Amino acid sequence: MTIPFNVGVLQLSMEPVHETIEMAKACEHAGFDAFWIAEAYPWWRKHGFEARSSTAILAVIASQTRRIQLGWGIISPYTRHPVQIAMEARVMQDIAGDRFLLGLGASKIFMKEIGEGEGEKVGPATVMKESIDIVRGMLKGDAFEYRGKVFAASVPALKSEAHVPRTIPPVYIAGTGPVLQKMAGSMGDGLLTASITTPAFVRYSRQNMEEGARKAGRDPSTLILGSVIVGSVGRDSDKGKEGAREQAAMYLANKVQNIKGSADVLLECASLSFDELRPIADAMEQGGRKAAAGAVTDDILRKVCPIAGTPQECIERIQEYREAGCSHIMLEVWGDDRTGQAKLFGEEVLPHLNH
Repeated sequence: MTIPFNVGVLQLSMEPVHETIEMAKACEHAGFDAFWIAEAYPWWRKHGFEARSSTAILAVIASQTRRIQLGWGIISPYTRHPVQIAMEARVMQDIAGDRFLLGLGASKIFMKEIGEGEGEKVGPATVMKESIDIVRGMLKGDAFEYRGKVFAASVPALKSEAHVPRTIPPVYIAGTGPVLQKMAGSMGDGLLTASITTPAFVRYSRQNMEEGARKAGRDPSTLILGSVIVGSVGRDSDKGKEGAREQAAMYLANKVQNIKGSADVLLECASLSFDELRPIADAMEQGGRKAAAGAVTDDILRKVCPIAGTPQECIERIQEYREAGCSHIMLEVWGDDRTGQAKLFGEEVLPHLNH
């Protein structure tokens, strides 16, 4: 089985809902394959954004789109019981049908924000496994009993006359470290990697995912590897990189302040050190995202490997990620006139990728 190459857009749930809906519709019109919503967390409030429910937003988007795939990319089981996750997945199935993609991740930053997972004997891998077991068990529709170390569920079977799908959507596991990346291969439909993913990190991640798949007796070629990559596009190269520079600044500052050790390999693959990033984090705290963007040197931006610049530069970078083993691009478009950027991607980039 050959996994189709997929180019989509990911957006954090931290902006006004009507703007996010318009971006999703612009992406569908431009010809992108998927639109993902990543759940923002309260840390962004310090920088002028508000955390919103990604599941609620995506349900609204589903009602106003027809073709584009729609994904949770990601939500955390630390913030929702898996039974609730299954209930929200049903909403997406009702509206979007088989366009729906379910992405789950522990989200170290969210764990820190809400005081979960710190010092507990049960780690994120157990939380993730139990969550997926329950979500799949619920969606299958049979009577279901579950008693895990973290979660429990007891639900009766769906009556045969219930107008409810019995299908289970693709379930993708987000992971930065090897344990969750291997779990994505052993029990998920694929792996999602975090922002600041580089081609080198794609290769590292694919190796882990495929190892997990082989140990579980699964065919790695049936699994997707989706990567969140910052990006922006313009007719002029420097102008086209401005949005990617600002978005990279926000993420690099975020990683210094919030997840540190969890991002070690991510940063190593980009040849970035925490010493290089501290001035960006300091600028973010003192002057906001524009100041942080000013602290991102051309060398740091080059190391981040954004899909950014002119349409031709974006085409070349996407091919680089594809050759590294990424099957699903999750492009985080930032900068001025993002709906216009989506249109330019659709006109000048996507037709040349030979999906």
